[in-house]
Amino acid sequence: MSQRTRAVAVVGFDHMHAGDFIRTVLDHPTAEICGVWDSDPLRRDAVCDDLGVPAHVRFEDIDELAATEPDFAVVCSTTHEHTLWVEHFATRGIHVMVEKPFAVSLAEADRMISAAEKAGIRLAVNWPLAWYPVHRTTRRLITEGRIGAVTEVHYYDGNRGPLHHLHDKKSVDDVGPRDKQSTWWYRAADGGGSLLDYLGYGATLATWFRDGELPIEVTTRTHVADGDEVDEQSVTIAAYPAGLSTFQTRWGTFTDPWTQQPYPRCGFVVMGTHGTIASFDYEDHVTVQTPDHPAGERVPVDALPLSEQNGVAHFIHALDTGAPVAGPISPAISRAGQCIVDAAMISVTKRRTVELGASL
Repeated sequence: MSQRTRAVAVVGFDHMHAGDFIRTVLDHPTAEICGVWDSDPLRRDAVCDDLGVPAHVRFEDIDELAATEPDFAVVCSTTHEHTLWVEHFATRGIHVMVEKPFAVSLAEADRMISAAEKAGIRLAVNWPLAWYPVHRTTRRLITEGRIGAVTEVHYYDGNRGPLHHLHDKKSVDDVGPRDKQSTWWYRAADGGGSLLDYLGYGATLATWFRDGELPIEVTTRTHVADGDEVDEQSVTIAAYPAGLSTFQTRWGTFTDPWTQQPYPRCGFVVMGTHGTIASFDYEDHVTVQTPDHPAGERVPVDALPLSEQNGVAHFIHALDTGAPVAGPISPAISRAGQCIVDAAMISVTKRRTVELGASL
């Protein structure tokens, strides 16, 4: 029996990943683009022209796009606008996937979850790191008990900065101070900053690795350069019953990790009661330390089925089979990650340690 073709809308081109989503839909065997929309048609068209998106699915009116009855909408707006779009599509009975980060606050995340539950639609949060074979292999090894119970997760990630690349990871090298003034990435009100951009990755995947366990308390510091509104660097210490974990975000790495791993390397080191796993972005293997292999054993990454290769494929699989949206892109795990992000933001503002149970 042939599967039905799923109609996908892409809304908002504030995030450069909108183009990546379009390519993913175009490459999927049972998906098609039914509409694209952006508040800036010129910005939309620059991406769509490059990817060969036909003119008849480029909409000027968002309600006309919704009238095409997409199976789900992918939202790549500013983080601040995520709630607006989830509520907009929920009232029309359209499933929604928002590109990371989830929300500017836990309250906004809860509004999205509530709107989805009330309307009976599915909601997902796409974390691109969640689809890297290296990190999914790490999760499998943890589940199999290869390193025992997880005690610590250490995360460092980022890139040269959001102005240095476009869709398909196209590089932009000529970036100056004035460019920051023209983009939402460097505006606090819109959800800019490396902490909001990257801490959600580390916090959400770490919570996935730990089967939903949240820290007791969080302490965070950021670095904001002179003249900027938002941080380009953050360091978070999360205290769990088993010990301390660290999450670091950085705009301004020496190289982008998808072209050449910088130092510190981007990715995760997971410590357990019986070993450790080094899981670095874009690698073809993880390195596992155990009593049998104290020097480290290279384990090749898993070959993933289509449903675990990207957010679009996973969402389509869930719609086709009735399976839940699972793992870090689920509202439950993404909300847990948002709890850590919120605590980190409070810690920065108040310059103190924040207890999660008392504050969130």
